[in-house]
Amino acid sequence: MAEEQRGSWFGFGFCGFGQALGSGNGCHAVHSPEPLRASGDICSVSASWSYTATVTREHPHGSHFQPRPQHTRPTIRSPQGGGRVELSGSESGEAGDCRDAWASERLLVVLRGKPGSGTELQAWTPGSALRGKPLWAQNQVSGTEAEGEDKPGGEAPVGTLPLLPGARAYVNPQPPFCQPLAPELRACRLELGAEHVLLLCAAGQVFSWGGGRHGQLGHGTLEAELEPRLLEALHGLPIAEVAAGGWHSVCVSETGDIYIWGWNESGQLALPTRSLVEDKKTVTEEATGLEDDCSKVKGTAGAENGAQAPFIAVQPFPALLDLPLGSDAVKASCGSRHTAVVTRTGELYTWGWGKYGQLGHKDSTSLDRPCRVEYFVENELQVKAVTCGPWNTYVYAVVRKKS
Repeated sequence: MAEEQRGSWFGFGFCGFGQALGSGNGCHAVHSPEPLRASGDICSVSASWSYTATVTREHPHGSHFQPRPQHTRPTIRSPQGGGRVELSGSESGEAGDCRDAWASERLLVVLRGKPGSGTELQAWTPGSALRGKPLWAQNQVSGTEAEGEDKPGGEAPVGTLPLLPGARAYVNPQPPFCQPLAPELRACRLELGAEHVLLLCAAGQVFSWGGGRHGQLGHGTLEAELEPRLLEALHGLPIAEVAAGGWHSVCVSETGDIYIWGWNESGQLALPTRSLVEDKKTVTEEATGLEDDCSKVKGTAGAENGAQAPFIAVQPFPALLDLPLGSDAVKASCGSRHTAVVTRTGELYTWGWGKYGQLGHKDSTSLDRPCRVEYFVENELQVKAVTCGPWNTYVYAVVRKKS
């Protein structure tokens, strides 16, 4: 079997606390993608506002490990083949035999191996440096013994943190740390925003609940929902990806369409917003100046007939978003007020708030339209995965094969 192509992780955006973004020069912002530096091959990255958790792997006999693209099932290995979690930024520390990690300001969750073949889920305060006793711990039953209950063939849906292995519960950033899910919700993906939750079930349907004051739940109102509620606007449309920002949400359908809703204060919905017009930092669509990838000219967005488009502060229903050149999306991630999407051809598009360079366009401009990150095109890299922290962005890419 041919060995899979090995790639690298890159970071850009806010690093005011010394997060691992590759620069190492003490600056507070990285405006263009830079390779991450770590003690081993990076498997996954999870970023909170003030610190980042990086999971690395050690490989016997010099073999290569293909980093786990975001949103796939975590790789559970024996303790002898485990990796490490390393914290950088406002918090520091590391721990061995780590399989997966999820970072938030209030809680750090790691999935670690135990002697034998089991694993243990541990919740820590970020400032504990992973020393002493965790706030909460839970043994994880390995294999299909836990995941296959109540389903023939042992094929229950699974997902990455904060969705717990077995998809029966998820991690809450504050007590109670373990939140159970209703048995009928066969979850395969769960995303936490600042005040809301998105859940993708095994049937490809989306549920949302939590705070709704910015329209982030997608039900057409600004009301909160205490229990998971089916997103009726997308009912019957198979969804492959969900992403929750601070106060906005994104879905990607199985056919590559993007649906987006919630708060648009910084253009994170790719809809015209007053704040960017007032700062004169919006993308224009003038026929004489705009490149096909929407990356060159910056001015004021307008409607198709040349008139100024209506400003949109809140979009409470899912809105269909077209990428430039008709590109299909395969992955999405959201920061506090910015959005990133990977296309089927391996290009990265970002938009929204860009004050700290988290859009990767070599400046601090905020944008209300999807624009391609040229760094990866210029360096002949194919983007495979993206994960956003609140104010920064991490990307996994491989060298693009020659056609």
